[in-house]
Amino acid sequence: MVERKDGATIMSIKKAKQIIKTGEAFISTPYVYGAESGRVDRFDCSSFVQYVYATHGISLPRTSRQQFQVGDPIPLASVRRGDLLFFTTPKRGKLKGNKRIGHVAIFIGNNSILHTSRVEKKVAIAPLHPYWKTKIVGARRVLA
Repeated sequence: MVERKDGATIMSIKKAKQIIKTGEAFISTPYVYGAESGRVDRFDCSSFVQYVYATHGISLPRTSRQQFQVGDPIPLASVRRGDLLFFTTPKRGKLKGNKRIGHVAIFIGNNSILHTSRVEKKVAIAPLHPYWKTKIVGARRVLA
């Protein structure tokens, strides 16, 4: 397996591109808090991430807090396309530990994320700056 200096393999780079392409196919799909797993006519942040990764054979739990427990923790400086970013929200900002997590998104490069949220009200690509960058709690790598 060919590996780059940042540790990414050709396979993980290809898989990340496929995952992002799958997610982008759902741009403008409505956001509904608590959307059921497996539905493709509406998503919340974690059901969107769960569905997109499942399409590529990667099983993730249902909620953003549960998803934060999966994969390898990585420093923000090492985030690559296809990694998951986890955020706090206004309602959770003062809580401790995993309870702070209220949102998950797919990092797609160029300081952008692919996600669905109450902010955009649909699946969308959003810049990390200025809002989301200040809310990051951590990152996880679920692609080998």
